[in-house]
Amino acid sequence: MRRAAAVLDDVEAAVDHLIERVGKRVVLGIPLGLGKPVELTNALYRRAVQDPTLELKIFTALSLARPDAAPGIERAFMQPFVERVFAGVPELDYVKAQRAATLPPNVEVCEFFFLTGAMLGNAEAQRRYISSNYTHAARDVVNHGCNVVAQMICRRDTPQGPRYSLSCNPDTGPEVIRRLEALGRPHVVVGVVNQALPYFGHDAEVAPDYFDCIVEHPRYTAPLFSTPKMPVTTADYAIGLQVSSLVRDGGTLQLGIGSLGDAIVHALLLRHGDNARYRQLLGMLGALDAHAELIRDSGGVAPFAQGVYGATEMLVDGFWHLLRAGILKRRVYDFWALQQLIDEGRCDPAQLTAEVLEHFDALGVRVIRTQDFAILQHHGFFNDATRYERGSIIAPDGTRVVANIGDPKSREIIGERCLGTQLRKGIVLHGGFFLGPRDFYQGLRDLTPEQRDAICMTGVDKINQLDRNPRLYQLQRVHARFINTGMMITLNGNFVSDGLEDGRVVSGVGGQYNFVAQAHQLEGGRSILMLRAVRESGGKAASNVLFNYGHVTIPRHLRDIVVTEYGIADLRSKTDNEIAKALIGIADSRFQAGLLAQARKAGKIEAGWQLPEALRHNTPEALESKLASARQAGALPLFPLGSDFDATEQTLLPVLGRLRTRAAATPKWLLLLQFLLDRRAPSAAQRPYLQRLGLETPQGLENRVARMLVLDELAKAGIA
Repeated sequence: MRRAAAVLDDVEAAVDHLIERVGKRVVLGIPLGLGKPVELTNALYRRAVQDPTLELKIFTALSLARPDAAPGIERAFMQPFVERVFAGVPELDYVKAQRAATLPPNVEVCEFFFLTGAMLGNAEAQRRYISSNYTHAARDVVNHGCNVVAQMICRRDTPQGPRYSLSCNPDTGPEVIRRLEALGRPHVVVGVVNQALPYFGHDAEVAPDYFDCIVEHPRYTAPLFSTPKMPVTTADYAIGLQVSSLVRDGGTLQLGIGSLGDAIVHALLLRHGDNARYRQLLGMLGALDAHAELIRDSGGVAPFAQGVYGATEMLVDGFWHLLRAGILKRRVYDFWALQQLIDEGRCDPAQLTAEVLEHFDALGVRVIRTQDFAILQHHGFFNDATRYERGSIIAPDGTRVVANIGDPKSREIIGERCLGTQLRKGIVLHGGFFLGPRDFYQGLRDLTPEQRDAICMTGVDKINQLDRNPRLYQLQRVHARFINTGMMITLNGNFVSDGLEDGRVVSGVGGQYNFVAQAHQLEGGRSILMLRAVRESGGKAASNVLFNYGHVTIPRHLRDIVVTEYGIADLRSKTDNEIAKALIGIADSRFQAGLLAQARKAGKIEAGWQLPEALRHNTPEALESKLASARQAGALPLFPLGSDFDATEQTLLPVLGRLRTRAAATPKWLLLLQFLLDRRAPSAAQRPYLQRLGLETPQGLENRVARMLVLDELAKAGIA
């Protein structure tokens, strides 16, 4: 039990409090992503800037910052959007200093996961990066000397007094505190109340004595940092549709953030709510024929009758959409025998009968202990009027029997008088942290009490691995599909998702390795790794399927299912020869010949083998052609799960994308010639788009050429 928390109304006072407790060497552990107490962190950072004798080390991950665009047309597009979407959202001062290379010498920032690509050019951040599995983050924070744990929280009042929720981030903080207490290291736990956070109970709910210091004042209830949606491309949809066919009804799902995750969710919504259209789309891709056996054995294309359960480190807004659609609905329970009987169809959660006691006995569950009784009663297995006392179960009428289901007399009385009528408080999703767009946060705040009670935000030591309760988690996570994204894959099955071969870190390992390994541990589990087959840079295409690469995130021995826009490669248990052939088959056709030549030279593919004709047409143009009618019909919208961009901005996004590619691929002299020959005036329909970009009356040659290109692309989009 911690001592009573000091309740303060100012973060400066909290800084005084924690320095008084731990001294002038402060090692601050703050959560990944959303849950950082920005005002407190900034106050502590300012104090360190003002006082060089104060040593401040910040240990965290995914430090969020407003998006920034390059000068010119992109900044003209982004700036009004950023000001609108991030109005009132506090910013982290240490991130600004980090990016400007102005961190003082007495401040150090260590992260185990970067905002994707944000720190590629930051040598200081790269040097301070710590490569770590998410499940090891709490250990590493403690090993670095952590003595202050702080995060953003929210409060609710009860008749027994205030309760607090770790809300978006119960992922690592509680484990850090347990480790610090076990070591006996002096430390301070600080919570800063922001009532904009959605309140979650279960493992995320704590009493006031969890904290040493609580900071609460209305000025700290600020808008939450959001992650606006990005457009979903045709390649994204091709990947998402194929992945969705590998999700098993009655199974388990883990998803990540981004346009690929949005594409999967949209495909799952179509599968459940517009099944004929869904099958038609898969047919357009040829997936139903090409991968019929894998889909039959590992997934399905029918609507969801049982639904899925979410076991995901990150609760993305896609799960909220799946919950509303009635897909995220399979409930799990925290007693292994009960879960096994449900999995096997021998216990109906909606109608409990005495027969379930015989099944318990057959499984070897006989003596009911205090903890067993509490869990089972929590789930409604025992009715609320039944009590447990010193090895006995006491029925509502006062009849006392030994708490042994193996005893016929006890089993009879328990079955007649002590059972509930149906199970309750099942969980449809366990999540570690959440982050997403503004409407997602509002959706979480608007959940009904029953919906909220079916979501358990908890630690990644529970979600990302099986170690804490292997038998129970094996039963809860049946037919698990752990779906993750990466950048590149090699022909021997090594997957690259967090860094480059020159040593620079793009993002981090996070929980990806944990989930991939877990998929191999779970009976019926599958790891699905997604990547786009090709990337465009400077007007040039490069393959993301490579013969070899000098960095690995997921080693080849954990190979499983890989999906690109061009198909699915089932690599589990396959030989090097089979793996190389399968991956070449889902690569972009512009690079297949070169990959095949390298594999032959290395002896991985025999000299006479040829790529089947059906796999030689993997091009963006062919893919666009396959799905063109569906996109035109609105079945594959640019923003399937909503957007913070307004209608004008949504139209401009693909226009600017094509413009960027064209400008990079076209010699400047040719662009200038095109401009000199161009005599068009913008139409009335085009003027709002030019106004939005500040190009209605452009100044300077560069802006005038940009206007010409924008008009070209608008015309191609049918706006003339």
